[in-house]
Amino acid sequence: MLNIALFGPPGAGKGTQAKRIVEKYNLVHISTGDMIRKEIADDTELGKIAADIINRGELLSDDFVVRLIENSIATHKEVNGFLFDGFPRTVTQAEILDKMLEKEGTPLKGLLCIDVPFAELKRRMLERAKIEGRADDNEEVIENRFKEYNSKTVHVANYYKKKDLYIDIEGDRTMDEVFDSIVEVLEKIKD
Repeated sequence: MLNIALFGPPGAGKGTQAKRIVEKYNLVHISTGDMIRKEIADDTELGKIAADIINRGELLSDDFVVRLIENSIATHKEVNGFLFDGFPRTVTQAEILDKMLEKEGTPLKGLLCIDVPFAELKRRMLERAKIEGRADDNEEVIENRFKEYNSKTVHVANYYKKKDLYIDIEGDRTMDEVFDSIVEVLEKIKD
């Protein structure tokens, strides 16, 4: 089973690459962002709580996110693997994910980190805000998201480096070039 996590700062292109990876390798795409946006769109109680936190540019609690992930894994039993997109975002979440997958006998094969310089990330996010009308992509929220990423999420990379599962992907290239690099790596680790 091919279980991988797609990692990187906001605006790195994780969502774009995730769609292509899922299609090529027939994986179940577990996107915490999509799950949370659905809760918000459905105006659920969880969605209201999440919207308030996200609009401040902060991260949701580990318990909140882990509940979403556990439910999704439980509903997909006979699959080729999972692509975790936007998860794990903290070391605690990484430890929980590892335990969940080990319990199933299907550990994480790698953490693919799409690396892009900050100036390019900010440009992409502001452009995305114009195109998609995303209120969460404004200057103040972007700055706060990067502070959160650098203070909490970046530690996940170090956690997986110690486990020799961290794979760096240069993301400041065309979508096709980034995808080709990802495929090259996945072909080596999928078996």
